[in-house]
Amino acid sequence: MDLNQIKGPEFLKQCTIEEMTELAGEIRHFLIESVSKTGGHLSSNLGVVELTIALHHVFDSPKDKIFFDVGHQCYVHKILTGRASSFSKLRQYKGLSGFQKRNESVHDVWEAGHSSTSLSAGLGMAVARDLKNEHYHVVPVIGDGSLLSGMSLEALNQIGDEKRNLIIIFNDNNMSISQNVGALTKGFAKLRTSKGYTTFKTDLKSRLDKNMFGQTVLKSMTAVKDFIKQEVVDAGMFNEFGLEYLGPVNGHDIKDLIQILEVAKTHQGPVVVHVMTKKGKGYPYCENDSEGKWHGVSSFNVETGSPYSSLPAGHLSWSQIVSEPLVEMAKEDERICAITPAMITGSKLEKFFALYPHRSFDCGIAEEHAATFAASLAQSGLRPFLCLYSSFLQRAYDQINHDICRMDLPVVIGIDRAGLVGEDGDTHHGVFDISILRSCPNLILSQPKDAYEMQQLLHCAFQQNHPFAIRYPRGSAAYQDTSKIESIEIGSWSIVYEPEHVEMSILTYGPDVDRVTNKMKTNGLPVRVINARFFKPLDTQMLNKLKEEQLPVLIYETDMKAGGLSSAVLEWCCDHKAMLPIQRIGIEDQYVSQGAMNLLRIEQKIDINTVYETCISLLKK
Repeated sequence: MDLNQIKGPEFLKQCTIEEMTELAGEIRHFLIESVSKTGGHLSSNLGVVELTIALHHVFDSPKDKIFFDVGHQCYVHKILTGRASSFSKLRQYKGLSGFQKRNESVHDVWEAGHSSTSLSAGLGMAVARDLKNEHYHVVPVIGDGSLLSGMSLEALNQIGDEKRNLIIIFNDNNMSISQNVGALTKGFAKLRTSKGYTTFKTDLKSRLDKNMFGQTVLKSMTAVKDFIKQEVVDAGMFNEFGLEYLGPVNGHDIKDLIQILEVAKTHQGPVVVHVMTKKGKGYPYCENDSEGKWHGVSSFNVETGSPYSSLPAGHLSWSQIVSEPLVEMAKEDERICAITPAMITGSKLEKFFALYPHRSFDCGIAEEHAATFAASLAQSGLRPFLCLYSSFLQRAYDQINHDICRMDLPVVIGIDRAGLVGEDGDTHHGVFDISILRSCPNLILSQPKDAYEMQQLLHCAFQQNHPFAIRYPRGSAAYQDTSKIESIEIGSWSIVYEPEHVEMSILTYGPDVDRVTNKMKTNGLPVRVINARFFKPLDTQMLNKLKEEQLPVLIYETDMKAGGLSSAVLEWCCDHKAMLPIQRIGIEDQYVSQGAMNLLRIEQKIDINTVYETCISLLKK
């Protein structure tokens, strides 16, 4: 079948099991070939091919609401709803999103990039449906990692109480991004190994269709419920929430999937369909990945599995630039421990976890818990390093504010993927953390310009006794392990470039410090470049110097203007009656789309050429 000719999922109604099985193979081949060129989320999508086909065969999208938790596993859904021809622009500027997007298709009824929103959204849709006297099925698909999140458990609690018709597809591959953790994971393992649906599914219809009683049972989920309880499995936590449970079923057998989904359609009230899948199925490199390396990939060679891109010589990823000195510091200080919410691989903490297993804690997809857990460790005399992606830190604001900062506890927070992140788009750009955290009392907030300054800030953070957050971007930088680390004064900025004759100053931070410096030097502009490496506290000595000079000041930030560095400086100016001639460059009051970093910077007018042109304009005044 030519996947590019698919206009919608209606054709699946007429397909035989054999045809749908053949289609699954074609989709897998398409996904591997396509994602190898564009990059994207591969393993998770290979694991849900048959499941997605069965869902669209049994249900009627978009009338029935089929949607995926997080959304990174929606590629098959996009193919079946007529978007295969757009995959050449997957996750690219103005191209197809790697997540569900309501403006892309009527079949995308919910959109998210963060975990564990689907059950709350599903309940909302079910309640709205019932209040409006409408009739359709609501079918959220949630993975085992997302189901462990506190938000999902909160939703399950109300779902069990509301008793609305809701079909929850529990996609169980025993992994989220990497291996799942926690007591509930062990409970899921018991469900997998108990007497499975495979016994029940093969003969339910044949046994019950033969007589009038059997036909009645097929129509009555009360009887099916009793049958399941006796013949299949004790559904554990799902029963405790008041949810019906069907499963487990082989998530790669389309016939089995269709049968169990048809049974679920007849049920009154909420029901969980437990589907067992293999993450990465059909591509050996993905299937054999136990660390999550194939969860999200850049372009790669299909035959060898090798990525086409590699880091320049002498470079490490920023995540590794943080983890390497952290490992060394933990050798000297046994109080140092590491905490991550399911991002061991992404945050490059594998070495720390391997060397210090008793001081390493993966909390699963639970940023809120991770933050309060870190606070308690610090309160008890340990020195925790809490690593959070900037986009996911947003979910732990209350705990950082209330539990860490309010009690003034020495938790070091590593804010990974700060700033624009490129192809993952508006749900993942880490451009809000400065605004979020700057108002928290007791917190120190910083960003290094290079790998050496990263090591300085990290040492500084562990040598003081307040909450200390260090943000760092996606990407890489030149790295050299330095045995002797010079101390760095908290709240101090540094002048990186000062020409003989200064006519204006630029305040900026992060890797842009060196980019701006090179641009000013190359063009011979009389512009001082200041590395504003602390957002909080500000360098008041430097600001007073600028106040006295009364020269133009350009504040260049690649995050949100609102609440960012420029906001902090303007607040200081207001409080100190400093009439500085300030101009700002930063992201305006909007969400930023997906795309290559250079294109997004040009779109948002935060690229180096815009900085140069603004400098020329200010110098002419």
